[in-house]
Amino acid sequence: MFSIIQAAGWPIWFLLLASVIAVALIIERSTALRRSRIVPPGLLQSVIAEYRKSGSNEAMLNRLDAHSPLGRVFAAGLRNVKSTREVMKESIEETGQGVAHELGRFLTTLGTIASIAPLMGLFGTVVGMIEIFGSPTSSGTNPQALAHGISVALYNTGFGLIIAIPSMIFYRHFRATVDGFLVEMEQQAVKLVEVLQGDRR
Repeated sequence: MFSIIQAAGWPIWFLLLASVIAVALIIERSTALRRSRIVPPGLLQSVIAEYRKSGSNEAMLNRLDAHSPLGRVFAAGLRNVKSTREVMKESIEETGQGVAHELGRFLTTLGTIASIAPLMGLFGTVVGMIEIFGSPTSSGTNPQALAHGISVALYNTGFGLIIAIPSMIFYRHFRATVDGFLVEMEQQAVKLVEVLQGDRR
């Protein structure tokens, strides 16, 4: 493996760095975007039950803030529960925008790596081709040596595709996961507003 990296030339080191970053981001987002951490089951029912039992207080709101992103959205609504429906919804929407930004953290970087990795690989291949055909050695007149040089140059393109394909798959998966979480959080927040404003049971 190390011999292949050496043969591929200096451009492959940029691809190696991109692959390390991509793997780190995939692991981090896989850990952070778990359903139990973002939209814990039963949280809406427990918040409504606790509010009906003892109302909202600072300890409860702080606990919700630290509990999960969904809890943070609920806490924003509960802080304005005695205001009008519009004010309550606005506070939830503002907090929701911050939560959405946090959930999408690092996804742009992962998507960028997925997009540019093939281009970086192609760049490495072009550099390798230039070195092959610009070399003053006799490889240009030796078909076997020339074929070997071209195959080595293509390592960069292959490695770029190896990085780009899983990066794009995980980027799409994480983006769809975040969108699903945001829709679910919005639905639960609307239910909370309607229940606490007396429109639903």
